[in-house]
Amino acid sequence: VQLQASGGGLVQAGGSLRLSCAASGRTYSSYSIGWFRQAPGKEREVVAVIRPSGETTYYEESVKGRFTISRLNAKKTVYLQMNSLEPEDTAVYYCAAACTYTNPPGCAYWGQGTLVTVSS
Repeated sequence: VQLQASGGGLVQAGGSLRLSCAASGRTYSSYSIGWFRQAPGKEREVVAVIRPSGETTYYEESVKGRFTISRLNAKKTVYLQMNSLEPEDTAVYYCAAACTYTNPPGCAYWGQGTLVTVSS
């Protein structure tokens, strides 16, 4: 599975962005997909995870109510809608596939990151 993340950019606090993670590979629809982020000087952290069916999701506490993860298997794409962005959300965001249901999740496949910068 190959993953391509896109949609990052510069936005003012309170604004919104939608990240996309496009996947290739026939087994994509059977994988849980996760979004992670790494801010400068900090460890990578999980942001949200969605199961293959899309029925069950996980959100990191600080993004609950602001971020929404979704997937469109027909397009092999997972989205992360980010609303009410805060400067603390500034980070490089990564998507990953074949993630375990552990805390933190481990994932087998990783895409390149996309930079999100939130200005105050």
